Amino acid sequence: MTDITDIGPGGGDGGGYDRVEPVDIQSEMQRSYMDYAMSVIVGRALPDVRDGLKPVHRKILYGMYDSGFRPDRNYVKCGRVVGDVMGNYHPHGDTALYDALVRMAQTWSLRYPMIDPQGNFGSPGNDPAAAYRYTECRLAPLAMSMLADIDKETVDFIPNYAGNTVEPVILPARFPNLLVNGSEGIAVGMATRIPPHNLREVA
Repeated sequence: MTDITDIGPGGGDGGGYDRVEPVDIQSEMQRSYMDYAMSVIVGRALPDVRDGLKPVHRKILYGMYDSGFRPDRNYVKCGRVVGDVMGNYHPHGDTALYDALVRMAQTWSLRYPMIDPQGNFGSPGNDPAAAYRYTECRLAPLAMSMLADIDKETVDFIPNYAGNTVEPVILPARFPNLLVNGSEGIAVGMATRIPPHNLREVA
């Protein structure tokens, strides 16, 4: 349905509406579902094939790089990393951020971890990591290959959610991270499961 019914200036209810547009509920549900699905797929759930990272992992790695938490520096509290990333790039819950950080440090979760951990980061038996006020981390050496030359305009940047700084659309990624570390994700209406591979065999 596309008819528009004029109900006059203000709509007679003080709400400032001057028309009502009837819509077909089935068509609207289909359109809204697809819009939501694509938003989740692109924004959260599935990795970008170019750097093999989901947005939350990309934001963590770039946030640590930008803050100087690099392999040749001292370990820092994970709570500081979570706070920096949440404040600058990822306005969501600290629990989700910390879970993503922990996963990138676990040798049983990633074939080639991106974060160098110090402290209790859980176990293969699903024991949880210690709270982020107790654990420490810094970027792993391999993560620097993901970020190499990022300061030389190798990738596009976009404004962050607050508009007060910028963040990369993707990371430069000097190796095929999606193949090397694989990925798992469940989105709306689809999922992905890519196994990891030996770096020497794909590089």
